Amino acid sequence: MSEQRFHQAAQILGAAERLAGRGDSSLSTRHWVASVQAEAYAGLGDLSACERAMDQAETVRDLAAGSVNDGWLRFDGARLAEERGSRYLRLGRIHLAENALKHALDQAALASGQSYRRRGAVLADLAAIGAKRRDVEQVVTYGSEAVDLARASASGYIARKLQALCDEFGPLSRDPLAAELGAEIAALSTP
Repeated sequence: MSEQRFHQAAQILGAAERLAGRGDSSLSTRHWVASVQAEAYAGLGDLSACERAMDQAETVRDLAAGSVNDGWLRFDGARLAEERGSRYLRLGRIHLAENALKHALDQAALASGQSYRRRGAVLADLAAIGAKRRDVEQVVTYGSEAVDLARASASGYIARKLQALCDEFGPLSRDPLAAELGAEIAALSTP
């Protein structure tokens, strides 16, 4: 997945889906596999397969309380709104992505202890939506908040998402506010 070899990932995840389907149905393993499959399908540009996989992942909420894996997985569906938003963004479905990401922010506001990393990633995705729309105000509003979280947490993950955001600037890069944000993002990777 990190190498963006989505076709190969989808094949491997198909095998993982079959194995998880034969496993303990009280555990969240098959739901997690579906969530990762959604990412692969988004990378392949397959909206309907992505949505089917996300819908399957959402059924993790139907599991009995306490049945979420206690070991290495710990998949409980808490991140599904932000994952759905990220998948829609990759697919270029901007309106759907924005709705899901804003829902994720609303959920996070209610949840105590959400990590800077998670919030920063959602904010960076919302800034990327602004870049696709050529809305400098949206880019700067969400991007600046994500920069603040990246600084506070020293999160390389948020910094990488923000660096990818700069690649989306296009004509916005000539705007003074976007250029200033770009400089702040560049400074995140400077030791």
